Amino acid sequence: MTPTKDFIVALSKGAGDILREGYGKKHQIDHKGPIDLVTEIDRRAEDYIVKIIRESFPTHSIIAEESGVLDGEKEKRWYIDPVDGTSNYASGLPMFAVSIAFAENDLMRLACVYEPLRDECFFAEKGAGAWLNDKPIHVSTTNSLINAMLVTGFPYDVLKKNNNIDHFSNIIREVHTVRRLGSAALDLVYVAAGRLDAYWEIDISPWDIAAGTLIVEEAGGIVTTIHNDPIYMRPPYDVIASNGELHNKLLAFFKDAP
Repeated sequence: MTPTKDFIVALSKGAGDILREGYGKKHQIDHKGPIDLVTEIDRRAEDYIVKIIRESFPTHSIIAEESGVLDGEKEKRWYIDPVDGTSNYASGLPMFAVSIAFAENDLMRLACVYEPLRDECFFAEKGAGAWLNDKPIHVSTTNSLINAMLVTGFPYDVLKKNNNIDHFSNIIREVHTVRRLGSAALDLVYVAAGRLDAYWEIDISPWDIAAGTLIVEEAGGIVTTIHNDPIYMRPPYDVIASNGELHNKLLAFFKDAP
């Protein structure tokens, strides 16, 4: 038995209800690292998602941000980020989302990113296109860097050698602008919807990108590692997702990267 579009959308919206209910309230904030936060809402939303998946697909394995790896069939695996953009959420900044993806035999099959405050549900099914609520979405047609609006993020440990700051400094000089939204899931689906032209990040986690990358690909975009490897769902988890027109131009910035 495999999940359906209706299942993953309902699951994402159910978790989104938890986020919406808690938004703007005082939260219990714990630190997984110096600047890596988790709130009780992250845990409540993830517990909800895991419970529903376990009830419906008890043999499937799960990789979740807060719970880690939950045993099951490796051939059928879920990737869960209950609050992508926790720092935004905890601060009352309205840019965060639920991100859920389902993979079969290491290939993403279903993906949903739900932004509860805007009630925007981004969805994709392998081979069937990408959608925002009930409308199909497509990547932009921007073909020059100087006209491109990009987005990126930075690792929690900015003191480490490979921290993306040098890449950011080089790229921002050649493009229209670079944004930082604080949510990789939203970065990716905004590329899919043509709101942004490309996204890159290094040292990212699999649950951050599992759903959004499929949505970009099904919207007509291209996703690879920074070294142009199409197999990006494996360590060290770096990624470029673009409208396709800009992909080779962006890869040139990373040709000497470690």
